[in-house]
Order: sequence, then C-alpha cells, then structure tokens
Amino acid sequence: MTKAASPRAQFLSLHLLETLAAVLPVRNENNAPKTLVYGGFERHMITSQARRRAERMHARNRANAGVGPLAGYTMGQRTREWALLTARVLEKKHGWDKDESVTTARAVLEAVGLKFGDPSKRTVANLTKVLLFAPSDTGERIAAHIAVNATELREWRDAYLKAQAASAKPKRGAAAEPEESTGDGAGGKDLPPLPKESRTAVLTAMAPRDAIDIALYGRFLAEIADSPNVEGAVQSAHAFTIQEAETVDDFYAAVDDAKIDRKNHALDFLDAADDAGAGMTGYQSLISGTFYRHAVLDRAQLRNNLRAAGMTESEAAEAAVAAEREFVLGFVEAFPEAKKNSTASTGSLPGLVLAFEAERPYNYAAAFQKPIDEDPEDRGGEGPAGLAGVKRLLRHHAFVGKRRPDIVRARLLTYDPQVDALLDDSCPPGTVPVDTVEGLTS
Repeated sequence: MTKAASPRAQFLSLHLLETLAAVLPVRNENNAPKTLVYGGFERHMITSQARRRAERMHARNRANAGVGPLAGYTMGQRTREWALLTARVLEKKHGWDKDESVTTARAVLEAVGLKFGDPSKRTVANLTKVLLFAPSDTGERIAAHIAVNATELREWRDAYLKAQAASAKPKRGAAAEPEESTGDGAGGKDLPPLPKESRTAVLTAMAPRDAIDIALYGRFLAEIADSPNVEGAVQSAHAFTIQEAETVDDFYAAVDDAKIDRKNHALDFLDAADDAGAGMTGYQSLISGTFYRHAVLDRAQLRNNLRAAGMTESEAAEAAVAAEREFVLGFVEAFPEAKKNSTASTGSLPGLVLAFEAERPYNYAAAFQKPIDEDPEDRGGEGPAGLAGVKRLLRHHAFVGKRRPDIVRARLLTYDPQVDALLDDSCPPGTVPVDTVEGLTS
C-alpha cells in the first residue's frame, strides 16, 4: 500500500544565485545602474518590477504560443491602449469607420471611469492615464458589445460628446483660457451615464476573469470602484549583489562604415564633412557580480484568485498547478531584456536555485548582510562570490531549517559544475538535488 503524499504547504519559497558579467539589466533616471545600501555597503540592484515583468512576459509569450503548462489558458495584457485596441477590432472586424471607432471606444471607457490624456495632444489623447492590466481579449469583448448595441450606443455617444463639449466651454465672464480638460468622463455632472447594460458588459470584459497572470501577479485599479482588484499571489524581492558594488564606465567608439570604406578603397578625394576620429563616442555603465534573488508563491491566494474568477474548485486546482510550474520556470529562466543584444545578459543561468515549502515565507537576504570578500582564502577572504555565496546560502538554510520544522520539500538545482561538485560533498540535510526546473516542485 503506497503512502499518501502529505498536503502541500501554503508558501513556496524560491532563492537563487546568479553571476553576471558586464551587464546593465536596469538603469535609473540618470542612465546609471540602480543600487542600494545593505550591511553598510553599496550593492548593485535589479528591481523586483523588472524581474516580475520579465517573468510575466516569459509565461505570457509561452502560453500564447501554445507552449508549456499554461498553453490554452487566458493571459493578460497591461497597456494604456485599450481604447485603440477596441477601436481596431470595431474597424477591422465590424466594419466601422476608423475615426468613429476611436471616438466611440474612448467615450465608452471614459464613461466607466477611466481617465484619458489631454484631448488636445494627439499622442496621448486616446491613451488611459494609467496602465490597465486586463485579459488580452478585453478589446474584442468590448468591441463586440458595441457592435451589437450600435444604434443605442451611437445615440448615447453623440449626447455624451455634446454634453462634454458644452461643459468644457468657459462660462461668460470667466477667464479667456479654458480649464485644462481632465478627460475623466466625470468632469461634468450633466454627462449622460453609459447605459447600465453596457457598463456591466465593459466591466465584465475588464474583470480579471480567468487570466492566469493576473491571478499570479495581481492588479490594482483605483479609477473604477466597482471593478475588482486582485491581491497578487507572488511576492518578489529586489535582487542585489552579495559582494560590494563595482561599476565600470565603458568608453565606446562606433565606427562610420562609409568613412572606413573610403580609406580602405583610397576614395579620400570624396567630399567628406569629417574624416577624422570615430563616427560616434560615448560611455555606458556596466556592472558585474553575483546576485541573490528571492520570490514567494502563495498557493492559497492563487487558488482563491482563480476561484474568484469563476473557476470551479477542480478547475482552480488544476490551473494553480500549471501556473506554479510556469512561475518557477520563469523565475529560473526569465531575465530583463535591457541591453540584451550588447551584453547577452538573457543567456545567463543560475549557479544555484533553492526551493522549499513552508507555512510562511522565508527571505534569506540576511545571509548576505555582510558582503562576500572575494580575496583568496589564504588572505582572509572567501574567494569568488559565486561559489562562496552558495556555501553561505546553504549554511544559512541548514541553520534556519533546524529551527523551523515547517520547512519541507527542499530542492536544489544548479547549472554550475563547481556547485554540483560541492553538493555531492556537502548537500544540507533534508535537501534533494534535482536536474530539471520541473524537479524543484515535484
């Protein structure tokens, strides 16, 4: 008789060490690497926002391509262009005029509470002021409703735009310049409300529904009080270097091909404005180091989100397992794409991944409050940070694990042969090395 598997703990904690050389995954407003001070020393930082987007897009792209455990599931899209996306469907699929499509889609979305950009500025007039994370078919659903109810909504739109224009006119005796338009659809009390049936249809289209990435990462939409927000099931920490930050300001010179061709083919007689020096020069900041990353999946929250989206208990359980597998894969493999072509940063693989289950989240950042001293061991240091960080993280986990009995099912994955040899010699008690990402949650 086989022994029944013990129930899964609520939280899946993920810890990762990866070594990067000469990259720039994120930058601040001054085009410099982002940093933080920890343990009294400056460290390089990769923000959780950059990490979460990379992981979310990794899952979304695979699912939309029919690849991986989330193939066939609905995914979300975060954009300010829902009016334009809706208008495009109205035009291409339902035969509406382009200008009428945009005007109608904007009016409908504005009437439910979304704020738009300044109508006098063409570049932002039809963009919402905030990014809206909604299922990717939201525009199609809204467009379909508008097309079916075209007569009623055209009459409403004309009345709405007329009232909006009237409310925007300066009153007699007021200053010559009109007040700046808020574009919020609620700027005048006399604006006719969107028909109740249409408002319900639009809110239903924008609701999270069964979009898996919204259930994972959550969303907050303050503009529309009756549109449900979602508490994310994923917690992400900022990644930071486990050794002190060091930045290299790399001077680069870009060559002018035409200039070199002239010189190589003795065509110096051609009239050239400037025949000396490089075509362009400049500086770029590059960073190197071993980063510690941490994330947590709340399995209970994920299932609650899926149930709230309308799934049955069994459907939510099945979708949650698929979402967990894809989330772990993204945590290990996805990487922010800034400077990817000039640094090949997206090809990096972690030196160590530690995954375990517990009744609460566990963050091991404290293991690196004192930065790794990369001096050789015979000079009092710990040696290269990659291997030294693995040793320190495993010691930290073994120490915590003795005092927290809720930590179970610890798994280790490495893509570094030196780390693999280390695990052969000194794998912490209660941890199991695995050879694949799937093995981290098996």
